[in-house]
Amino acid sequence: MKGRLCGILAATALALPAAAETAVKDVIAGLPAELAAQYENAPQNVTAGPLGDFTPKAKPWKWCHSESYQGNPWRVSVTNELKRLVDGLIADGTVSSFEVSDSNGDVGQQINQIRAFIDKDCGIITSIPGSATGLDEAIAAAAKAGIPFVTAAGSVTAPSAVNVDSNYTRWGYEMMAAIGKALPEGGNVLIVEGIAGHPIVAQERAGGDAAMAEHPKLRTARVVNGDWTANVTKTVVLQTLATNPAPIDAVWSAGSESRVIAEAFAEAGRPVPLITGSITGDALGHWKANPEGYRFEGHAVLPGWTAQTLFRVAGRIMAGQKPVLNTLMIPLPPVHGADLANWHQDCMTPDAVSVFPVPPADPMPEEWLNAYFSNPAPSPAWDYAAVPSACAK
Repeated sequence: MKGRLCGILAATALALPAAAETAVKDVIAGLPAELAAQYENAPQNVTAGPLGDFTPKAKPWKWCHSESYQGNPWRVSVTNELKRLVDGLIADGTVSSFEVSDSNGDVGQQINQIRAFIDKDCGIITSIPGSATGLDEAIAAAAKAGIPFVTAAGSVTAPSAVNVDSNYTRWGYEMMAAIGKALPEGGNVLIVEGIAGHPIVAQERAGGDAAMAEHPKLRTARVVNGDWTANVTKTVVLQTLATNPAPIDAVWSAGSESRVIAEAFAEAGRPVPLITGSITGDALGHWKANPEGYRFEGHAVLPGWTAQTLFRVAGRIMAGQKPVLNTLMIPLPPVHGADLANWHQDCMTPDAVSVFPVPPADPMPEEWLNAYFSNPAPSPAWDYAAVPSACAK
């Protein structure tokens, strides 16, 4: 992942005219260094901001949220936090109502629900999309009706959409690089991927492979798919340990299942290696209970800050601020081996699978977010200090 700005757009599969490509590069080069770095080897299509001529609807306006799946605690937590934040805009008279639809994994149904939101004259539609390309016609219809469409946790290819996303290729790279730093003499790495064939899995793995190429003493012990599901992950790790007697020195995982990976090694009577991934409440509880038997390096891909960044970008757009790019990259909060005290709270036990930590500081400071808008102003109804504790009822 050593590409510099000149290589940013090469990885995006764009066919921009040379002048437009140069303009986008110039915008990215002018961002704070922490944000500009997020575009290196980014797989998303990156273009200029699409809302230069957008005029927000008069207050109060409807906030409509199109969900593609609500079948796990992470997704439910996104919606709950987004509702909490929008309620603040309802209280001050900016928003009249907050409506949510859930297509339960059916792209056709999500399209119908988006069109229903258009018919209801929503002021804005936010979404976790079920397809990168399948919603494009519905999003175009929203744009024709003067309704901006803002995504989180997955970009779409519709040219009128604004995507609030992260660089998962970079994440995969940084986690494998952390393993390489921890194992300067090399070692065997078990790779635990998510759902086979998922685009984000491919992005994460591409980054991991790039970092492994820079650390030639690292060796792949085996590659398995845990499907981003705790019981599946534990089963495949136990099977690997039963059939692979060679030492495993690290586990590269890009999911939220680090606790069950550590438990699998302990149950197999094997030393628990360094594990990467996304930190969760149950993992922090396991870490607290086993301070000498759990080694973690990774990040926090959390529902709370996913909802918060989506809310802040959408709120700014409806306040008349203009995004300078169509894809706004949000850095993933890092979590290192010495960070337990900063992240753990008393409600986080090894069984706290529905508890998600709150970063000790805002991962996306307002001054960074300002850089994504040509006419920035503070995010409406936003105060990171008011974010509830992870243990709040």
